[in-house]
Amino acid sequence: MSRSFLTFVLLERPATPNMVALAAALRSRHPELAANLDDGDAPGIRQNSAGASVIRFGDQLIAVMSMPTPIPQDSGLWSRAASVWPEAKAVAARHRGHLIVSVLGQKQQSLPTARLLTAVLGALIATMPQCCAVVWDGKIARPADLWLHLSTQSYAPFPDYPFPLWIDVLPFRSEPGIGAVTMGLSAFVDREIEFETSSLTLGALIKKVLGLAVYLIEYGRVLRDGDTFGGDAQERIAVRYKNSDKFNGIPVFLCTDSPVTLGHS
Repeated sequence: MSRSFLTFVLLERPATPNMVALAAALRSRHPELAANLDDGDAPGIRQNSAGASVIRFGDQLIAVMSMPTPIPQDSGLWSRAASVWPEAKAVAARHRGHLIVSVLGQKQQSLPTARLLTAVLGALIATMPQCCAVVWDGKIARPADLWLHLSTQSYAPFPDYPFPLWIDVLPFRSEPGIGAVTMGLSAFVDREIEFETSSLTLGALIKKVLGLAVYLIEYGRVLRDGDTFGGDAQERIAVRYKNSDKFNGIPVFLCTDSPVTLGHS
């Protein structure tokens, strides 16, 4: 699947990134790839037509634009973030500037693009003490220090790359017992996971959903409508393609370990 992610880095006060320092941080943090800044007259700086600074990292171009204003308010985003990051709303309220960061070009593959952009965001944070949060693809908010730490795993092999920066898992109560739904997985496989269980604990459910999500990020939409999967011969989890009845009709992989019949949509 092809995808171009648009990401915001929140700043406590407006600031412009130093692209030479960014290149040096990328080379230091990710020596497996080349960070090439190729303007001979002004090393590290290039402007596109929109006024963004551009850096070449590996074989891709990444644009970074500094904005001296806060990002638009999104109460749902920060409420979700606060469930795992208690300071989220306070950080959102006090930021005064942001960076817009994106990979240029069309038809970028989702996982390589996510890895690349995550590496660049980590290097930006390493060179800009003003950074306080990252909003990934408009959906997932995380603190800057978590990004600084986990982004070093941008090119780690499956399953150790930093997928917690890219997706949320949100628990809910359901008729069988409990459930959880992802937020952000659709950027990789066009659907979220909605998982309901009558037998798992909440911790086990979240672990299973995360395991399935990272598997799908790596291998794509390998689960077909009507498939079953499980960790062993006794565990059979049914999968249906469906538009969610609980979450505004979003397309989901509806998973259940309960003996119920799920309709198609």
